[in-house]
Amino acid sequence: MSKRYNSYPEYFRSIFGERVQKLSINAGFTCPNRDGTCGIGGCTFCNALAFNPSYCDTNKSVTQQMTEGQIFHQTRYRRATKYLAYFQTFSNTHASVDTLEKLYKEALDFPNTIGIVIGTRPDCINKTKLDLLESLAEKYYVKLEFGIESTYDSTLNRINRGHDFKTTADAINATAERKNIHIGGHLIFGLPGESKEMILDQAKIISELPLETIKFHQLQIMKETLMAVDYLKNPDEYYFYELNEYIDLVIKFIELLNPSIVIERIASEVPPRFLLLPPKWDIRYDEVLRLFEKKLEEYDTWQGRDVTGDGVTGDG
Repeated sequence: MSKRYNSYPEYFRSIFGERVQKLSINAGFTCPNRDGTCGIGGCTFCNALAFNPSYCDTNKSVTQQMTEGQIFHQTRYRRATKYLAYFQTFSNTHASVDTLEKLYKEALDFPNTIGIVIGTRPDCINKTKLDLLESLAEKYYVKLEFGIESTYDSTLNRINRGHDFKTTADAINATAERKNIHIGGHLIFGLPGESKEMILDQAKIISELPLETIKFHQLQIMKETLMAVDYLKNPDEYYFYELNEYIDLVIKFIELLNPSIVIERIASEVPPRFLLLPPKWDIRYDEVLRLFEKKLEEYDTWQGRDVTGDGVTGDG
């Protein structure tokens, strides 16, 4: 890799060889910890609308959302000629296989669509759903993005995930046994009760999972969430990283991270109107990424620096 970390744009180019645009879709799914399957209220940090592009609306069909998304991206960004349908909002495998097949195939029938990316939870995957995805992967690019959030059961319980980390590991491993299904994960840094040391200790666990990509997000408290209520009651239990401090934390984490895992994002970017607290950093993601890359150069370090040949992290 030409950068000091396994970067997502280079991964994308290696697979597709050209610009491919994700078109986000809100297909009207919910989550098992919202609809009573395993709980109610949802994850305490979650306000899914904060990550929902303006054209995503459950009153619109998948095709209509993708059509409007295509126009949106062609107007505001560089033109792409091929697309990935991104089922982004809530748990996008939390439905019957017949329903999933209908929605996925509608998305894949959109002109110049070459694959799908599906955000979901590890407790929303089973054999029949993996059978469907494996069959689609014979012809299309198919990726499952799992919300891992934390490897600590105490944290998962506190944020009302409704499952333990073993469920996460089992789902990722079961998916990896299938042909041609790409696997991504998502972690949140700064969840209440987790120290820097605890965050860094997760690197070895994540490194041992068969993940292709990973996203890191800093904790931000959004309005209309259970976490916002908890924070107002217990503010001393929360810690929000300053920008340079956070970047240093991410750098230490990736030094311990399997270098084969592609880093898709290092931070989140939420419209300020959704945040309970003012933006901690008040700069765009591109600037955060540039600072991250600059610090890697300054520190003369890289992803996997403290991983030994047998995949075990060193003392750093």
